[in-house]
Amino acid sequence: MARRSSKRPWAAEHPELDVTRARGGTRREDAADGVWTVRTISAAAAVKGYVCPGCRQEIPPGTAHLVAWSEDAWGGPEAGLSDRRHWHRGCWDARGRRR
Repeated sequence: MARRSSKRPWAAEHPELDVTRARGGTRREDAADGVWTVRTISAAAAVKGYVCPGCRQEIPPGTAHLVAWSEDAWGGPEAGLSDRRHWHRGCWDARGRRR
């Protein structure tokens, strides 16, 4: 006789798929300033410091943040990827109000 799994009871609903997590934290955002690919960087993965383009303050190593690049950059997606920037989450969310 097979042992039942304790992970999910029989006939229970499957949990909804977290698409962002399945994509490794990468998502696509359509905004007034273009189409962006945005990736979440965890505190554990943040090993270098960066300067946030929104506030011009340092994002120190060990600080969770995000990196974004334009999908509709002049020169194509590869050019956008080479121009990617690291942002504080709040600065990224407020970028439309800063202009």
